[in-house]
Amino acid sequence: MTRESATEAEPSTPVPALKTLGALRESGWSSRTVHEELRGNLILRLRKGENVFPGIVGYEDSVVPQIQNAILSGHSFILLGLRGQAKTRIARSLTGLLDEWLPAIDGSELNEDPFAPVTVPSLKLAAEAGDDLPIRWMHRSARYQEKLATPDVSVADLIGDVDPIKAATRQLTFADPEVIHFGILPRANRGLFCVNELPDLQARIQVGLLNILEEGDIQVRGFPIRMPLDLGMIFTANPEDYTNRGSIITPLRDRIASQILTHYPRDLAQAMEITTQEAWQDRGAGAVPVSIPGPIREAIDLVAFEARDSEFVDQSSGVSARLSIALFENVVSNAERRALVAGESSATVRPADLFAGVSAVTGKVELVYDGEREGIATVAKALVGKALSRAFERAFPDGYAEAEGDAGGSAPVYESLLEWFRKGGQLELDDVTSDVQHHARLAEVKGLEGLVNKHIEGAASMSVGERASLMELVLEGLHQNSLLSRDDDDSGVRIFGDMLAQMARSLGR
Repeated sequence: MTRESATEAEPSTPVPALKTLGALRESGWSSRTVHEELRGNLILRLRKGENVFPGIVGYEDSVVPQIQNAILSGHSFILLGLRGQAKTRIARSLTGLLDEWLPAIDGSELNEDPFAPVTVPSLKLAAEAGDDLPIRWMHRSARYQEKLATPDVSVADLIGDVDPIKAATRQLTFADPEVIHFGILPRANRGLFCVNELPDLQARIQVGLLNILEEGDIQVRGFPIRMPLDLGMIFTANPEDYTNRGSIITPLRDRIASQILTHYPRDLAQAMEITTQEAWQDRGAGAVPVSIPGPIREAIDLVAFEARDSEFVDQSSGVSARLSIALFENVVSNAERRALVAGESSATVRPADLFAGVSAVTGKVELVYDGEREGIATVAKALVGKALSRAFERAFPDGYAEAEGDAGGSAPVYESLLEWFRKGGQLELDDVTSDVQHHARLAEVKGLEGLVNKHIEGAASMSVGERASLMELVLEGLHQNSLLSRDDDDSGVRIFGDMLAQMARSLGR
């Protein structure tokens, strides 16, 4: 099962024992349409106070109520949102509102209702077998179909086409319903069908969907085939593509009953919950335990927030939640790699690990013209730097803040620390040192550890690696506030120094 799959993989109850239409009739079972199933089961879940969409975070008061309203109304609906907003996950999770088991005519390509067959072969079989008509039971996880819309999708792919070989071997005309090879949509009969990126479908394909939404039947190559389908239709699209005139034919837009807007996490706590839920953390045997101090953990998700506000990033394309997930995994992996090289039994994530994980950022953002001029690597590192700066400001006083002095006056919070650098102090950090060595180097800076102990609750009882990580965050925050310089090289070495001295050296060149 993929991370985004919310469908139920394994049945929770045994397959029903009924095997014939007669036994099914005697059991008292009655047919319901897909929309009736969704509505009925949603009502039961709401009355029990159950979570209808487990794993969907941040939509409890916005998107979820609208989806529930659409289901209660028996509507087909479209989810409009930028990439990485859980649209597909929501569509897949709707299978949880279907009945766990559904009877269908055994051998039917279209999962036909034993009480109401629709294809010619099933009608013949039902007439011949009577109450001995064989049935099979479908689990709800098998009643969901999905199609990514692309310009090359054909009517044959989606709806079906005439099979000339079948017509020739059976000596039937092309107008005979028995010569049709059904596409993915009819095969989803009595289930849910999701079309992702709807605007990418050609207009003639959209007409086929319109006919199904309006009449509930299909037409193939102009032959009118009265074959009513029972489908729950869900669509997804990018708002910009969907609202562009010509992307969606007007009649189809009019038949999609509910239009629901999705969104990115609105606060950091929700974003972190999603990343923690989706990121790969159980790495199995041989994995090195990795700890992440709170402010550094916040910085990982703040990168996406910075990207969504950046003037260099194309906001119409969006910044997927997958950016934070991939960055989290890269950051943990860099810390794990360092521990393995250094021969340590555990690892701690450091601010520098976020820069080492920028490959998760460069592939997840699309740049505008000014961003392209800067270069994707430069923009990605700048986003990481801004995220670390915000994390620093959330945990520590502003770089220019003042604190009460001993004589009743005031002095900058970081004065003693900055003075150490003004007097010629330089601090060289690299990516391969152990946590103990990393802490020892940072402890050379006067007042740095004391600042961490003062402003981070419980810092004194943290591990050496966690304290060192927060000490590095202070230096990185001061650098992002233009109070310290930082020189990097390709080997992962970073040298912090006095900003004015760095400027003087640059002018001297």
